[in-house]
Amino acid sequence: MKKHHRKIFILIVFVYVVFSLYAAYNVFFNTKVITRVHRVVKKITVSTSGGGVVAPYIGDDVWNPWEDEQANALSALHKQREAFRQYQERIDKNRPKRYKVQIWGKAAIGLYLWEHILEGPLNPTDIQAQWREGEIQVGKIDFSFYTGPAVIQGHVPLDTDSVVLVLNGREQQKISYATRWLQHVQTLMQFHAVNRVAVVLLGSERCTNDWISPYLRRHGGFVDLLFLVYDSPWVNDKDVFQWPLGVATYRQFPVVMPNSHMVSSTRPFLCNFLGTVYKNSSRETLMGILKQTGLDKECITTGREKWLPQETVESLRRYQTALAQSELTLCPVGINTECYRIYEACAYGSVPVVEDMVTPGGCSAARSSPLRLLKAAGAPFIFLKDWKELPGLLEKEKMMSHEERTERRRRLLEWYSSFRQQMKDRFTEVLEETFFKNS
Repeated sequence: MKKHHRKIFILIVFVYVVFSLYAAYNVFFNTKVITRVHRVVKKITVSTSGGGVVAPYIGDDVWNPWEDEQANALSALHKQREAFRQYQERIDKNRPKRYKVQIWGKAAIGLYLWEHILEGPLNPTDIQAQWREGEIQVGKIDFSFYTGPAVIQGHVPLDTDSVVLVLNGREQQKISYATRWLQHVQTLMQFHAVNRVAVVLLGSERCTNDWISPYLRRHGGFVDLLFLVYDSPWVNDKDVFQWPLGVATYRQFPVVMPNSHMVSSTRPFLCNFLGTVYKNSSRETLMGILKQTGLDKECITTGREKWLPQETVESLRRYQTALAQSELTLCPVGINTECYRIYEACAYGSVPVVEDMVTPGGCSAARSSPLRLLKAAGAPFIFLKDWKELPGLLEKEKMMSHEERTERRRRLLEWYSSFRQQMKDRFTEVLEETFFKNS
């Protein structure tokens, strides 16, 4: 029995030694063979100048039970990213394209364009500042505006190749200054810094603007569009468009915001006329008629013999008060029928009484002239052919009820707001069509 147990013990020891030797062989000497169904990532070190960098390496020697799940996750992630990319492309494709246009205001009518028509902001707000600028989005265009004495040639930051230049061409000195700006823009075009140009021009009151003709593209120049003040025969609504004179921003006439008091208040005066009375002019005739009929006592009238280019704070206040307290604003012709007074009266709801007469010079004498732009827009003005008609008009005015006058003011204020919106839309649409149609 003891001998039998000894044999069993020896057999167990033998089996243990054999198994141990086999295990040691597999651990230290045998090359492992793993199925290629599963693999995992091993890390290897790549030597670089900055030291060791750990980089991924796909090896075939370690079994990874989650490889299928990882592959599916990576595939799903790739599909999500591709779907998002396509979504972004659709958004970008459908998003309206935007364009940049810079406006350089080198004439006072630039402020009427920017603040009254486009309703853009200006910084700083100080009207005496040497440099003022603003930005606004209208339609597809991002406008930027620069004005002031410090805005000089070569010192305007240019971030677009589309420029609108606002110029004054009323007299020879202004024309010389405007020409230098046009030559500067022409140089920019030669260097391909500017490719598209429009000009807003305060033209001659007699519509003699031949000096700018060579700069128009149709005459071999580079100006694509011209927005021109007064009833010029050049206007064709293709590359030359009529533009409103607007208010006298050079005299600091402000942006006036309509309110209920402006509409419903009782105005103590029938009419007003504050201005320069030239010898042997219709203005002199007007003042004589008011005085002879005694109607000057029911109107605010102040005449001066000499034109003054600037208002004082006090004279501007008196003028605005006259507009706000009068039912009618008398608008006799000067060198041209169109005058600042017409637009300033509209801003205060005082109906312009316009002398409907074409003045001497080269302006259009078509049936719709003068003031064809305003007439085409349905301006609710009172037009007179002769100031001798004024006494009868004022007698009828006395018979109007307060309600009738209130309704007329409301219509005038609404019309003027609508007119400025029309000019805003027209300006931006013409720029978009001419500058960016093929972009």
